[in-house]
Amino acid sequence: MLQIFLVTVPFFALIAAGYAAARSGALPLAAIPGLNVFVLYFALPCMLFRFGAGAPIDQLLDGAVALIWGVSALIVVGATVALSRNERIGWNDAAFGALVAAFPNTGFMGVPLLVAILGAQAASPTIISIAFDMIVTSSLCIFLSRLDGADEHGAAKAVRQALRGILQNPMPWAILLGAAASASRLSLPGPVDRTVTMLAEAASPVALFTIGAVLARSALLAREHRASAVVAEAMGGATSPTRQAPLRDVLPVVAIKLVAHPLLVYGVAKGAMAMGLPLERQALVTIVLVAALPSASNVSMLAERFGADNGRVARIILWTTVAAFFTFPLAVGWLQ
Repeated sequence: MLQIFLVTVPFFALIAAGYAAARSGALPLAAIPGLNVFVLYFALPCMLFRFGAGAPIDQLLDGAVALIWGVSALIVVGATVALSRNERIGWNDAAFGALVAAFPNTGFMGVPLLVAILGAQAASPTIISIAFDMIVTSSLCIFLSRLDGADEHGAAKAVRQALRGILQNPMPWAILLGAAASASRLSLPGPVDRTVTMLAEAASPVALFTIGAVLARSALLAREHRASAVVAEAMGGATSPTRQAPLRDVLPVVAIKLVAHPLLVYGVAKGAMAMGLPLERQALVTIVLVAALPSASNVSMLAERFGADNGRVARIILWTTVAAFFTFPLAVGWLQ
């Protein structure tokens, strides 16, 4: 267990450093979008391309991994929506709560962390999970979010927005290009390869630092909104609709993400293997640990764009990230 902590602590320390930098004001909040752009459009696609190009094509097309991960993700989405919807939480908030429960922080955190723990062979199952979540899980949850009529244009517009988001997201294209390079066994010219390598090596530290900064920004904005509501109420004006999500709307989703999700992936994988589906032990360990990761930080941006309770989503992301410092090493120790 000590050896596991020695590997995981630096990753969480970088998140804590980003949180402290933004919370203290050393990192201006206006700089955070720039960090996001660097990671999402430059560093992370280069990292995914390199891992994809370096992996055998048959591993990137592992149907067993895709099936097990996909079935588990859909179960998590369905169960979370069913458990969340009540008089306070409609389809919009329930759908984004389901997305934050089913979508791990695989790109910013999972790929470098799992490769550090399990070796380069962990990259292929992790990339498969990223592709499924970006294309299927996210699109499904955006569609579900429109079912309560929150958007006057309805589900059709949500589908178009989801498809546009997939096409504009550089990560699926990086995965596709990496798979093509692997299949064709082509290599980049020397100077281009070195540039891609340099950007890829910057992805992990900058992405982890950015996660912390994004979480700090969410906490600061929530505090400002609460303070504005107090001032408005004291002056007799209209109060702000922003409120802090109660724990009863947060903790169940945190438990689903960090406990139920990895256990479900493990159970589905074991059941599939019992029925004869071929799945290597290494791939099983990898996808269970992917499920044990904290929630993806980019869900907060999606929730805000579609008018969901972003305060609740941000709080779930923060809690899963903090709790994963303890639960993720336990998951690694359980599987090894």
